[in-house]
Amino acid sequence: MLSTNTWAQVDQYYASKLHKTDSIMESVLKENSEAGLPAIDVSPNQGKFLSLLAQLKGAKSILEIGTLGGYSTIWLARALPEDGRLVTLEYSETHAKVAARNIRNAGVEKKVEIRVGAALDTLPSLKGTFDFIFIDADKQNNANYLKWAIQLAQPGAVVITDNVVRGGRVIDENSDDESVQGVRSFAEMLSQEDRIDSTVVQTVGSKGYDGFVMGIVK
Repeated sequence: MLSTNTWAQVDQYYASKLHKTDSIMESVLKENSEAGLPAIDVSPNQGKFLSLLAQLKGAKSILEIGTLGGYSTIWLARALPEDGRLVTLEYSETHAKVAARNIRNAGVEKKVEIRVGAALDTLPSLKGTFDFIFIDADKQNNANYLKWAIQLAQPGAVVITDNVVRGGRVIDENSDDESVQGVRSFAEMLSQEDRIDSTVVQTVGSKGYDGFVMGIVK
């Protein structure tokens, strides 16, 4: 069996082959690290994947639940047309300040609005609908975030939810990990929700073994 180190090396190999040198995105990760943010951003390959998905969708309005330092935010904002909008929700004021600097330095601040506070408090205040939604926040609330995503989605909107495999621990119904149980509740909701058609993609790479759920709102 290949090791996690091999997964990371493959990730780095393809990033070197398929991505142009991007000093802005490198500086974002450096800024996040120096600010003491947890290193839980999506990987470069995953970030570009999100950007390509948003471009394939032709997204003009994006909702992101979970900003951290703005790394995925910038990838998504780059996929938007000049008149596109992205609303990103971040619980931590400290994280939001770091993200704001990164977003400004990346030159996409005119497309992005950061709202600070618990997402379940800020979601009810959102106006309009979205055609692309990325959920990457506290997993305990994934099912609640999905309810809001469906409510705020345009017909045909794409919804991506990250970190749904948890290194394979998602299959442990007796887990005492709140994140695992949150993902399981999210999966159970999906199994009963007929307003969204979805599937899961398992991933390996520099972030280890995980995966995401992709759905299309009907």
